[in-house]
Amino acid sequence: MSDNHDPSAANQRLIEDHLGERARVYGTEQAVLVAIGTDEKQVEGDLNELSLLAETAGIPTLATVTQARRKPDPSTYVGKGKAEEVRHLVAACKADVVIFAHALSPAQARNLEDALKTKVIDRSQLILDIFAQRASTKEARLQVELAQLTYLLPRLRGWGHALTRLGGGIGTRGPGETQLEADRNKIRLRIHALRRDLKTAHRERALRRRRRERSPLPQIVLIGYTNSGKSTLLNALTSSHVRVEDQLFATLTTFVRRGEISPGREALFTDTVGFIRNLPHDLIPAFAATLEAAQHADLLLHVVDGSSPMANLEIESVRNTLEQEVFAGETETPQQLLVFNKCDLPCGEPDAAKVSADAVQISAKRGDQLDRLKELIAEQLDDHASWVTLAVPFAITDLLHREAGSRDGSLQHLSYDDHGAIVRARLAPPQLARLLKAGATIVAPPRE
Repeated sequence: MSDNHDPSAANQRLIEDHLGERARVYGTEQAVLVAIGTDEKQVEGDLNELSLLAETAGIPTLATVTQARRKPDPSTYVGKGKAEEVRHLVAACKADVVIFAHALSPAQARNLEDALKTKVIDRSQLILDIFAQRASTKEARLQVELAQLTYLLPRLRGWGHALTRLGGGIGTRGPGETQLEADRNKIRLRIHALRRDLKTAHRERALRRRRRERSPLPQIVLIGYTNSGKSTLLNALTSSHVRVEDQLFATLTTFVRRGEISPGREALFTDTVGFIRNLPHDLIPAFAATLEAAQHADLLLHVVDGSSPMANLEIESVRNTLEQEVFAGETETPQQLLVFNKCDLPCGEPDAAKVSADAVQISAKRGDQLDRLKELIAEQLDDHASWVTLAVPFAITDLLHREAGSRDGSLQHLSYDDHGAIVRARLAPPQLARLLKAGATIVAPPRE
């Protein structure tokens, strides 16, 4: 079938045509990386992470460039002199692309391409490209395409190779620009269609979530910085075989697995997409399933790469994302347990003042301290459970037993009448909320 009859192929060609080669990175390319800043350690960390991102995208790094600069140059980000230095380095290395560690404005990207005579992309575009390569579900692909189009639309322009493909060029700027505006309108229509399709996907995901909420098992969600070892930990806790790779953003789909936290007591564990510092805002929709899973969790396991020299910044980044994107405006948030993974590797020694006294150090790969982690999980769940007396209609007694009857001694039947039962149960807040929503009522205040 030709591309003329394939809307998705036509849309992909549309992006490529007008952005030329700068729209994406390819496995045959090689890169020069550029970062600026006044904190040497921060700049080094930015470059290390950017190099890992490039490697994940299949792009080897030929050289890196740093500049001690308090704020970016508004025109070329690094200034004309540094841009000339980078141009000579690109020519000497025969690099195909220059990747900047921070976001570039459309004007800065255009000016840099003119100055460097090669393709220029920024960290946000690189992350978008990784997501595009790795998105495996229909919803993830829709979310990533929406993020790409939203990010790239203001950067769309008809010049150079792109304008030539349109039939424009010297002396034909008018027709080229007219066609470009027409294609902008096509992209806007595609964005509208994607948002409509994502609403349908959201309803389907909500239905799956409601099915999980009917389970009596507590829902434990693994969150953390990308490549902190969440999938490895999920496999270790649930004896499952979720794919594991030593790369950034190896997991772009949520996985739910059942695992035992103590003899006879199980929980549902959910693996999620890893966060990253300065996450491009247009990519937030691609984290929708992750964000919803965290919002409905009974417990969050915040998994940290304990061997990372940037562990403190990574912890802060995840906490900021939770505060600003996940629980903004929420009065109650799930309890969290900090889990320092990869204790079998040299430790980055995170700042003790920033971590909880209840944090645990483990090695998910070797299985070190997993029993202690399970003990802490059980303790955290129990600490937030309290006794309450409820009037429960007969119609929801099955739900009552699923929520409160999973552990011995957590449910006591006090009396019965024509409408239902009066019971005393030990419930965590999410369990109580589900029973109240189903029609139960409190007849005595919660008490320890």
